[in-house]
Amino acid sequence: MSLTLDDKKAVVAEVSGKLTDAQAAVLAEYRGLSVAQMTTLRRKAHDGKVYLRVVKNTLARRAVQGTSFECLQDQMVGPLAFAVSSDPVTVAKILSEFAKDNAALKIKAGAMGGKLMSLEQIKALAVLPGREQLLAQLLGTMQAPVQKFVQTLNEVPAKFVRALAAVRDAKASAA
Repeated sequence: MSLTLDDKKAVVAEVSGKLTDAQAAVLAEYRGLSVAQMTTLRRKAHDGKVYLRVVKNTLARRAVQGTSFECLQDQMVGPLAFAVSSDPVTVAKILSEFAKDNAALKIKAGAMGGKLMSLEQIKALAVLPGREQLLAQLLGTMQAPVQKFVQTLNEVPAKFVRALAAVRDAKASAA
């Protein structure tokens, strides 16, 4: 069933709206995936806060016009799923992991920061830790010096208390 002009405008507006907040976009060919596999992919994308949509290439080309993802226009050939996320690592990780398990899904290209990314670059991006994990590592690194300082300050009175306990035990055993 074909889309009416109003439906097409709505699709272009929806995809354009998602692209304004996005850091990365990836195109993947889904030819050969079953409905159940595609549903699984959509569920994983939804759980990872990745916008995944199958869009006609002509509508997708219109949606990326004037954005930093305009470099993807030449790659839009064949049946493609359009994945967009504000976290570039998440979108690459979800599609790469799904492509490992399902050979029918083929990642074609991606874009980040106005530059086209190859399949190798997307796979390298998928290996990196996610945003939340990086923030946790940063917090741990920032917290370590303060924690060591507090431990050092706490050691002086603790050492004094241990010395008093040793003197008390020595007096108790002498008596």
